[in-house]
Amino acid sequence: MAVKYRLVQKGNPGDAAAPKKFYATPAPRSKTTVKEISKDISDISSLNYGDISNVLNNFVQLIPKYLANGNIVSLGELGTLRLNFSSEGTATEDTFSPAKISKVKIVFTPGPDLKKSIPTFTFEKTA
Repeated sequence: MAVKYRLVQKGNPGDAAAPKKFYATPAPRSKTTVKEISKDISDISSLNYGDISNVLNNFVQLIPKYLANGNIVSLGELGTLRLNFSSEGTATEDTFSPAKISKVKIVFTPGPDLKKSIPTFTFEKTA
């Protein structure tokens, strides 16, 4: 699989006087929708588009529940999802409040088979 990239010129944030250099960055493409994924899965399986779309949409609705319960959500060979956040520190436990929690995000860790696919990518510069 060929991954498209483009070159972006960036300066050194630690040294404003340093010459700018070109770096590769993934070239943006269009988004793939649940509708497209459902159709592609139905094309290679015995399940129909409606059933696949329904399962995927319901799954997305349930993920926040599992994460809020403190679970790591295993997606089998695809990988795992887990919740992560930062907080402001306090001198004592009594002075801490949930308002000090910030930067809440979902972290995806790819599974072994997905990780193995990355070295098979080739790269092509976009025009």
